[in-house]
Amino acid sequence: MAKQEVPLTRYAWLSIAAAIVTILMKSVAYLVTGSVGLLSDALESTVNLASAIVALLTLRVASKPANDEFTFGYSKVEYFSSGFEGGMILLAAIGIILSALPRLINPQPLEQLGLGLIISVCASLINLGVALVLKRAGQRYHSITLEADSKHLMTDVLTTAGVLVGIALVALTGWLRLDPLVALAVGVNIIFTGYKLLVRSGRGLLDMSLPEEELKSVHSILGSYQSQGVGYHALRSRQAAARKFLVVHLLLPGEWTISAGHKLADQIENQVRDAIPNSNIVTHIEPANDPLSLQDASLDRAAEM
Repeated sequence: MAKQEVPLTRYAWLSIAAAIVTILMKSVAYLVTGSVGLLSDALESTVNLASAIVALLTLRVASKPANDEFTFGYSKVEYFSSGFEGGMILLAAIGIILSALPRLINPQPLEQLGLGLIISVCASLINLGVALVLKRAGQRYHSITLEADSKHLMTDVLTTAGVLVGIALVALTGWLRLDPLVALAVGVNIIFTGYKLLVRSGRGLLDMSLPEEELKSVHSILGSYQSQGVGYHALRSRQAAARKFLVVHLLLPGEWTISAGHKLADQIENQVRDAIPNSNIVTHIEPANDPLSLQDASLDRAAEM
């Protein structure tokens, strides 16, 4: 984990720098044109900055090694960052909607649209480039913090695109209410993005299981030993952002030695770790012919009489 700290925090700094630049550019575009749509765009970029700062702090904490107090490490802190980002997106959406409603009732003329559009397009291209970089880094390092930041920036890009289309239509048609209508549509759209991030964070904090495809790989590995008389049950998994944890009970023939059982367990654990990056699996060996071995298939073992 320590090797990842430097590159990941660099990506967070890149996100912070991009947020500062785009806030300034979009604010200038709003001041030049008076467009509430561009104001909504600038508000979302302010959220980008707050989220990027939280992401930086989160990545610093997540990179810390496990210790006696946090024996599974700190990687789960990334869910707090993702949840914060989702909450900030919702707040931005509320701010956008509140700023658009008065203009919907009392439309205002827009000025210097050409200059405002050029500035906004440049700001959007910056966000697009950074979003693609963060997406690749998030996938490479299995960081949901970077992935969430990437999705947020892509939402910002789509927001700007919608705003620019609205402003262009205002210029073509002269219908001033299009500007606040586009801003309202943007606000409603990003509400869904914030909601999805909050749900994902909540599921992660509740120890959500690994994806079905990865579990299928584990089942395939475990099932390949059936011909040797080896069974299994009580396979459980959970995710802690980039880290993945599994536990399984191996049912071995009763006549096997401890050494043979341990050797097989090590072999299975290595296969699982190779198949699923950043995974940690713990195996528990039990004799298949002992009735007590079948009482712990559920989460809580049945009480012995």
